[in-house]
Amino acid sequence: MLGILARTMVKAGMVKPSGLVKPVSVTRVTGRYLTHQEGLPKLPVPPLKQTCDRYLAALDPIVDPEELNHTRQLLEDFQKPGGVGERLQKGLESRAVKLNNWLSDWWLQTAYLDYRMPVVVHSSPGVVLPRMEFSDRQGQMRYAAKLIAGVLDFKSMIDNETLPLEYLGGKPLCMHQYYQVLSSCRIPGTKRDTVVNYAMDKRPSTHITVVHNFQFFVLDVYNSDGTPLTVDQIYIQLEKIWNSSLQTNKEPIGILTSNHRNSWGKAYNNLIKDKTNKESVRAIQKSIFTVCLDAPMPRASDDMYRTRAGVQMLHGGGSRWNSGNRWFDKTLQFIIGEDGTCGLIYEHAPAEGPPIVSLLDHVVEYMKKSEMVRTPMVPLRMPQKLRFNITPEIKKDIEDAKQNMNIMVHDLDLRVNVFTHFGKNFPKSQKMSPDAFIQMALQLAYYRIYKRCCPTYESASLRMFRLGRTDTIRSASSDSASFVKAMDDPVKHNTEKVALLDKAVKAHRSYTDMAIRGQAIDRHLLGLKLQAIEDLAALPEIFMDTSYAVALHYNLSTSQVPAKTDCVMCFGPVVPDGYGVCYNPMDTHINFAVSAFNSCQDTNAVRLAQGLEDALLDMKTLLEQTPRAKL
Repeated sequence: MLGILARTMVKAGMVKPSGLVKPVSVTRVTGRYLTHQEGLPKLPVPPLKQTCDRYLAALDPIVDPEELNHTRQLLEDFQKPGGVGERLQKGLESRAVKLNNWLSDWWLQTAYLDYRMPVVVHSSPGVVLPRMEFSDRQGQMRYAAKLIAGVLDFKSMIDNETLPLEYLGGKPLCMHQYYQVLSSCRIPGTKRDTVVNYAMDKRPSTHITVVHNFQFFVLDVYNSDGTPLTVDQIYIQLEKIWNSSLQTNKEPIGILTSNHRNSWGKAYNNLIKDKTNKESVRAIQKSIFTVCLDAPMPRASDDMYRTRAGVQMLHGGGSRWNSGNRWFDKTLQFIIGEDGTCGLIYEHAPAEGPPIVSLLDHVVEYMKKSEMVRTPMVPLRMPQKLRFNITPEIKKDIEDAKQNMNIMVHDLDLRVNVFTHFGKNFPKSQKMSPDAFIQMALQLAYYRIYKRCCPTYESASLRMFRLGRTDTIRSASSDSASFVKAMDDPVKHNTEKVALLDKAVKAHRSYTDMAIRGQAIDRHLLGLKLQAIEDLAALPEIFMDTSYAVALHYNLSTSQVPAKTDCVMCFGPVVPDGYGVCYNPMDTHINFAVSAFNSCQDTNAVRLAQGLEDALLDMKTLLEQTPRAKL
């Protein structure tokens, strides 16, 4: 599975988050979405020789020359006329003709549903929102009620097909992911998971789930005439939920969803044998989304607040805190802490970061509006509490999940920082891509610590194509290697260093452009490999080669997830000795999150985060002190 777990938060550097603030008139534009989707081009299959050449170039900075020569030989054999490569390429090309997208089903299976590690830390990203000041639990309820109303407002645009279309460089983007994030849920299996989406049902869901003190409730959010509840009505219902879930000694049934997928799959089959349990689980799965009303976490100093909030979004802090106050299989869970810590966690299989962030931007704007709606004084039904019958076997599964969760909690090393010295405005002033600039700083920070370049994953959006997900921008290139080696070399002049930085930034930009046009190498190589598994008796040698394993061992798994909201996304590393790095470049500052595992002696999130800050400042100083030729 090396590397297929590759983190796929979309690289949305080029995706302009659309302004989704104005309430859209509720005239349904039937068929608009389908018409839009059908107009999108299909994902291309890149030429075989192009991918093989670019693969060799990508290996250059990360494998030794001897290994590279061996791989060069294997690639020549692979590409022989009438050979294996040609046969697999033809197979892929005919798959591309038959399907809407030759990659999307394969990707969903291999990157997510076949992946057996827990979704917590290893797959599901968290988002930290700016801290709220709640003076009391009424403040928490009020915020939750407004947030729920904001999500329902966004949902009305999805339902009415009036969601503003998104464009990238004038080209329309696939909107499919927006239709996957609400009313959907992952379902565990003992060997492979599935995803269900109830949004398209004849009778779509009209409820959300609310969880408080590990107790789950069904909250109907629509009136009988189909209009959404007002903020006041939702607030009243949340009060009822709060008051009927004050006991804190309940079994945290939700923690089962945090376990290894095979273990959870087995426990799930056992859990739903009981009719009451099955109905309760279905109600959670069918709900539009989940709201977690969290208990306060231990206080943290101001500079550690974001890090502690990041941890709370990613895993809930452990079985003693809020880890049982979740259903981690649910696509979208909003987390609202009594202490003002807010954000969300999402299950990654149905979507990448940008649609989630776009929804979040809309909700944050919606919540700024003052309430003008008069609430009808209609008495509302008591929200239904979901019951679970806990057998000794289920109790044991819960204890196992608690234990495994606490091990994960202790192993996650996270640092969420705000880099305050400059934002995307500075690289722009130097005519440089902010994303490429940050990626080069990351390459420099890593090289300074480890004295080597490493395989680096940055997600690139393939949403220019129908049902497009992501491909990989390989940020470690021979150009980035030349720059990072020169940067601290006292013999090199500053003008040469600047020229090398310029070249590295341009190379990254051009790889990005290539990736978003469907011409990168990683998904093509994966496609050839999966085609071989379907067609051939033996896997071609290029996929058994050490270089391939090295190339997919992403010590740096990174993603830019820009937002209008001053938030930051965070996720775990994809390899035991790696880092997860996510950043949101604002105009005058950069929010970034760095994760690592404590169980690895060689990695340290604080050290890389500090190294990244130093690298950004050193690169700025270099550019400011060195006169450049007119750009």
